[in-house]
Amino acid sequence: MNTFIDPLLATPMGAAVAYFSVAVLELVVFLSIFEWVTRYKCWDEIRKGNLAVAMATGGKVFGICNILRFCIESGSTIYESMLWSLVGFVLLLLAYFLFEFVTPFFKVDEEIGKDNRAVGLISMILSVSLSYVIGVSVL
Repeated sequence: MNTFIDPLLATPMGAAVAYFSVAVLELVVFLSIFEWVTRYKCWDEIRKGNLAVAMATGGKVFGICNILRFCIESGSTIYESMLWSLVGFVLLLLAYFLFEFVTPFFKVDEEIGKDNRAVGLISMILSVSLSYVIGVSVL
């Protein structure tokens, strides 16, 4: 398989298509994992107009893609980028659980599910901000 993929990755167009494909695949998989661990159903809530869920989910999307951007920008191979972005995602997921842990006065998931926009905004900002720290740390 590498005899087909590696020469393709050597061309700028092939590399762009490959990294884009990996990014979309990882985004789908990683968002599915986030969907599985939250108490609300992201896409159902977004369809209903829940802005807090939309902000929190948007922050997760940005965070995942930003981590992958750092992996690509570092000059890693596509295989290394996939590995490091997985490590980055796990750290982002841990940060999400940590956010729940450090707010004992309310449940983050419940508040976001109830369209508490302040909690949704903080969740988005944490995902975005930590993705920069994670991005430069994982390589």
